[in-house]
Amino acid sequence: MNVLKFGGSSVANANTIENVITIIKNQSKKKPLYVVVSAMGGITDLLLLAGKEASENNENYKNTLAEIEKRHLDAVKTLIPVVSQSAVISKVKSELNALESLCEGVFLLSELSEKTAAVISSFGELLSSYIITEAAKVKGLDIELKDSRDIIIKHVNSKTAIDYTETNSRIKDFAKENNHQVCLFPGFVARTQDGEPTTLGRGGSDFTAAILAAAIDADELQIWTDVSGMYTANPKLVKQAKPVDHISYQEAMELSHFGAKVIYPPTIHPVLEKDIPILIKNTFKPKDKGTLITRTVSDRKKPVTGISHIDDISIISLEGSGMVGIPGFSKRLFEALFLENINVILITQASSEHSICLAIEALDAEKAKTVLDNTFEFEISKHKLEPVKIENSNAIVALVGDNMYHHQGLSGKMFSTLGKNNVNIRAIAQGASEKNISVVIEKKDIKKALNTLHERFFEVKTKQLNLFVTGVGNVGSKLLEQLEQQKKYLKDKLRLKIRVVGLSNSRKMVFDENGINLDSWEDVLKKGKKANALQFFEQAKEMNLRNSIFVDNTANPDIAKIYKNYLAESMAVVTCNKIACADEYSNYEELQDLSRKFNASFLYETNVGAGLPIIDTLNNLIASGDNIHKIQAVLSGSLNFVFNNYKEGTSFYDIVKQAQQEGYTEPDPKIDLSGVDVARKILILARESGKVMELDNIENDSFLPQECLNTASVKDFFESLKKYENHFSDILSEADKKDCRLKYVAQYENEKAKVGLQHIPSDHPFYNLEGSDNIVLFYTDRYPEQPLIVKGAGAGADVTASGIFADIIRIGKK
Repeated sequence: MNVLKFGGSSVANANTIENVITIIKNQSKKKPLYVVVSAMGGITDLLLLAGKEASENNENYKNTLAEIEKRHLDAVKTLIPVVSQSAVISKVKSELNALESLCEGVFLLSELSEKTAAVISSFGELLSSYIITEAAKVKGLDIELKDSRDIIIKHVNSKTAIDYTETNSRIKDFAKENNHQVCLFPGFVARTQDGEPTTLGRGGSDFTAAILAAAIDADELQIWTDVSGMYTANPKLVKQAKPVDHISYQEAMELSHFGAKVIYPPTIHPVLEKDIPILIKNTFKPKDKGTLITRTVSDRKKPVTGISHIDDISIISLEGSGMVGIPGFSKRLFEALFLENINVILITQASSEHSICLAIEALDAEKAKTVLDNTFEFEISKHKLEPVKIENSNAIVALVGDNMYHHQGLSGKMFSTLGKNNVNIRAIAQGASEKNISVVIEKKDIKKALNTLHERFFEVKTKQLNLFVTGVGNVGSKLLEQLEQQKKYLKDKLRLKIRVVGLSNSRKMVFDENGINLDSWEDVLKKGKKANALQFFEQAKEMNLRNSIFVDNTANPDIAKIYKNYLAESMAVVTCNKIACADEYSNYEELQDLSRKFNASFLYETNVGAGLPIIDTLNNLIASGDNIHKIQAVLSGSLNFVFNNYKEGTSFYDIVKQAQQEGYTEPDPKIDLSGVDVARKILILARESGKVMELDNIENDSFLPQECLNTASVKDFFESLKKYENHFSDILSEADKKDCRLKYVAQYENEKAKVGLQHIPSDHPFYNLEGSDNIVLFYTDRYPEQPLIVKGAGAGADVTASGIFADIIRIGKK
């Protein structure tokens, strides 16, 4: 014989009840069944609400009762043919009238006792079990309804303790008398030893089914619910969570204790003693395999079976020298909490015995503080103990698995994974059995923690990156195009899943935790809210997603100022905006320190050479012990483009205009032509080499007339170029006379840096530098005469976007 239990979601309405009856009918053809049902989904909450409203003299309880009546009568009218409805409706209304009388009494007395609340809450199961039985009879099932209160007996002075001797005797007596193929029981309800009606508490219907299964030595206990088994994590919070095919009783108890609400811990105990398998099945997807729970599982390879959590936890802390070496202290502590019926979920104590930390349900926090402050009033008054401290808004996350036993490094992986995502661990607990590692974290970090740990322990090395991108001009739009284009390759080859979850330009910003569709991002952005750099950060912080990366594709100084906000929240920063790293050295140093302190990558390869690995090469030289003597470089793709194309017969204005239109220059070309952009680049290389240097320390030999430098707008700047055409043609003529080419060169040597236009002879490595290419010569201990050369495209939206893309991938591969 099998015992089947159907939860509230499985019997929520007439349609779901039809599914349940079909499942019962199909299984009853194979063997006799005991079936336990919960109240219709949400009815128990409505019943308790009606009782509460009545006790507060709130006449709205009548409306709540009317809703309860409507739901049950609607089910009857759908499930039972009209010719058979009269008797069923009469019985249902009789029960509802009794319920109404109880609530009227509560209303008149303005008091809701524990006993009355139990009676009121029991009506859900009594009504659903009767309706389902009558509907099953209509379908031709050989079925009988048995009142669980006649057979399940609780001890008088206990909330959950069952009188198993009496209960098992009654169940066995009933089994001998029962000759029906299916017997249906209301879950949750019971009686005390003195005959008073009561309930089995939270998860009571599961408990009813387990008690029945153990008493009759059932072949299997099936728990039918609205999910396809126990998952590796809560599927509502972790989309990648998957059902676990087979787990042990111990693992099921650990997971259920820590919030996996598919099954409740008391359910497991009666069947565990009899080695009766438990099968978790989905009422709405009966063909799904579900989860089988048995004593042992022999074929699993992964050490971690599941990740679970408990919301709304408070930490209670006691500290002081009065605890050290004092026998009986813990006894007094736990006894005081026990007497107030306060459950301790997690305990951790320093080996010095100077402090002890307890995790309890948040609703018990103030009561626990009052109790413990009173218990240790003497020690507190003598300053041997500090008054009890409460920390609210916490949660517990637990790794669970039988195979965790003696599996080295699991704790380290767990803590480092959380740490990398700025999830602070407040307390830690691990039993000697090593089947559970639990940590207390802030409640706001639950979703990020679960997803991060699930990615680390369960997913096929696929890492999800969440990008917050600001700037969608030339570079930004190319980056989004490349991200969409490479999506499949990244997932298949690099095991990276990259989502843009935040997007902003100077006017609008938009967010989508599930990822913005990059095929239509322009239309999505138009519908966004007004852009604000600080609000963009605050939203990214509030979303609190794992592996978050802020990507700045702008040249905006205001955005550069808030990089530190992102880094301090352990969000990586990738930028082509040079302003932050070329700002005051103290700011540059602060960003580097924040990056190290919060383990948040700060990558800006594109600050110097667009897509070229210039900074990376320099860092690798230094990290390997080399010393930098001199750096010579052509670092402006725009200036190189301009002077490569400026020839006799052309206009300097036209060439600069062309460079701007082709995306080689900054939005304001004066930044490039003034040498400021190149100065920033050599400054960054000098700083990366270890030199403390400011932008003002760099000698800038500008070729622009002062009037061009003093212009107030881009339009005025271009007009000034026309005015000084003769000046630029003279510069060109002078170079031609010397058979040299013009290159704007940056140099760092002897801890000094300078930038300026130079005449480059034909035998120099810079001479044949074409188009918008960049080149860098590194002279070091290892490369004293023949420098290490990095050369390639140094400007353009495509190559800059690819450089940013490369930095994002570097973070993903960490």
